[in-house]
Amino acid sequence: MNHKPAIHKYGTLLSLYLAQSIPMTFFSTVMPVIMRMEHYSLAAIGLLQLVKLPWLLKFLWAPMVDKTGGTIQNYKRWIFASELFYAMVIFATAFLDLHTGFKMIVALMLIAFTASATQDIATDAFAYLILRPKERSLGNSMQSAGSFLGTVTGSGILLIIYYYFGWKYLLIALAGFVLLALIPLYFYNPGYVKMSKPDTQIGFKDIIRFFKQPRIGKRVILLFFFYAGLIGILTMLKPWMVDLGYNTKEIGLLSGIYGPALGAVLAIVMGFFIKRYNKRLAMLVILSLGLLTGLYFWYISQHTVTYPELVIAVLSIWGVYGMASVFIYTIAMDRIRAGKAGTDFTIQIVITHLGSLIFAVLSGKIAHVYGYSGLFLIEVFISIILLFALPHLYEREYKVKSIKCKV
Repeated sequence: MNHKPAIHKYGTLLSLYLAQSIPMTFFSTVMPVIMRMEHYSLAAIGLLQLVKLPWLLKFLWAPMVDKTGGTIQNYKRWIFASELFYAMVIFATAFLDLHTGFKMIVALMLIAFTASATQDIATDAFAYLILRPKERSLGNSMQSAGSFLGTVTGSGILLIIYYYFGWKYLLIALAGFVLLALIPLYFYNPGYVKMSKPDTQIGFKDIIRFFKQPRIGKRVILLFFFYAGLIGILTMLKPWMVDLGYNTKEIGLLSGIYGPALGAVLAIVMGFFIKRYNKRLAMLVILSLGLLTGLYFWYISQHTVTYPELVIAVLSIWGVYGMASVFIYTIAMDRIRAGKAGTDFTIQIVITHLGSLIFAVLSGKIAHVYGYSGLFLIEVFISIILLFALPHLYEREYKVKSIKCKV
């Protein structure tokens, strides 16, 4: 079996995940800043959050991608088509005025995010097919690293570009980057690979059938609750820093650049860790570090927080989050039915997104009633429960019938 050098494989995946992460980060986190600078109301800024809907609903059209995909070349076509359309929409948005064309901008962003979500389905399936089982941890660390590096670029560097060059040229550059990220994919050809047999009969019912698999309940619970000990702290991190008296520049550097950058590094480290040891041990390490991080947040919240203490806290939560994301992506690839890579992977990741969304909303209410210290303490108790409960829910991957197929 002929395998291309791993660096080419991992580099291709990193470029693809960067291509979807940077524009997403920009539109979901930087756009609100720009809109506030342009004196938009908070209600209008809140409306912008609707653009995230495609990423929560993408499992609905994942079977269509699998049905017309099935092979590496077909998934590559989906990626190219989605990214080209994605870039075209971003390019078109550049010529709209922020003040007079706001509704159209939101509509185009919603369309762009739908294309980006479709690209993500195809990219995840593509990654599943080109990665051998022992390569999945490192391959998925590229997904996590791409996401975190996208956060660094999308929330930091692009804001600087906007400051110097303005809205129009920023989005033109953003569209150009999306196209450049496709170059490694264009030249990537794995030759012969071991892949799951395509299922041309796949449809919407296969989403329901996913939840009818043996012992699938354990997997759903694990995915839904895995981030519960971290997401509340992450959600309230920036508001807490504001209340501590830090300005937007300091918050942006710590939580927008330094934290995600460390998350990207530790995501790669965790990829090597899983490859060297095993996923169950990785889970115990991540949950233990999550517990220690929660304890540290609670401890420093009991007194006046110094800047060095805050730096350690921010880096810790982002670092653990980076490691946790690699674990989730890796185990998601372990529970995939033949010919349904995009559908099954997407369903599992959406479950984590849904769980995170619920806990994020609850964290705001908890912090409002009990304060930040109370929130951190509750997260500690949640982490203790997860540390003892989740390892019992983890099961090894199920074997699926595979064939050797020319791509």
